[in-house]
Amino acid sequence: MAKDKKDVTTDKEETKSEKKEKKSKKDDSAVSDKKSAKAEKSDKKADKAEKKEQGKVGKWFHDLKVEFKKVVWPTKKTVLNNTSVVLGVVVGSAVLVGLLDEGFLALLRLIYNQ
Repeated sequence: MAKDKKDVTTDKEETKSEKKEKKSKKDDSAVSDKKSAKAEKSDKKADKAEKKEQGKVGKWFHDLKVEFKKVVWPTKKTVLNNTSVVLGVVVGSAVLVGLLDEGFLALLRLIYNQ
């Protein structure tokens, strides 16, 4: 009977070790499944990134066209009016600065000629 108990305990130990092996195999397969799933996801992301790269230039031109449609372009009359105002202000400023320069020069001549 003592032998039977040893046989039973060894059977139990064997079944425990078998269970551990099965569990480790399941864990290994789960890890490999996770790795393969991650690899598939990274492949899908890479494919999406390539498609995005290809579509970026076309999308940019499309968006550019849409934005140009939103622009309110001035009329020819408005452009000529604004241009004349700018030129008038520039010429007026130049005359003012020139007159101030001549005035200060005349003042300095009076001071140093005495």
